[in-house]
Amino acid sequence: MSGVARRTVVAAAGSAGLAAALAACGGGTDDKNTTPESTEGATLARTGDIPVGGGKIFADKGLVITQPKEGEFKAFSSKCTHQGCAVSSVKDGVIVCPCHQSNFDMSDGSVKSGPATAPLPPEPIQVVGDEISFG
Repeated sequence: MSGVARRTVVAAAGSAGLAAALAACGGGTDDKNTTPESTEGATLARTGDIPVGGGKIFADKGLVITQPKEGEFKAFSSKCTHQGCAVSSVKDGVIVCPCHQSNFDMSDGSVKSGPATAPLPPEPIQVVGDEISFG
């Protein structure tokens, strides 16, 4: 193999590795479908599973459901808008990302403290009786 061809192969391999690394580290906020497992009408939880003033994270669905006030249920992507980490808890009125401590308001997904600058995207749910489902 000639020196030029060897450099071309090494450069191409390096570029492919860099592209893969950047894709893995990207914020990923351009995803339109943040809950790929969503099935409209599929039951997610019972209303009694979501504490008033708190919430529950459904990691397998990429979703966090909150109940800011009694009988008011909200759902958001559980993927932090800063660097794509999964949020870990809902406490004291905020949804918490453990990676860099971004906090999001549990009632509307807005950023309460960064480094995140974009809100958590809302997700459609519906409440019928005591069942919460994708909507």
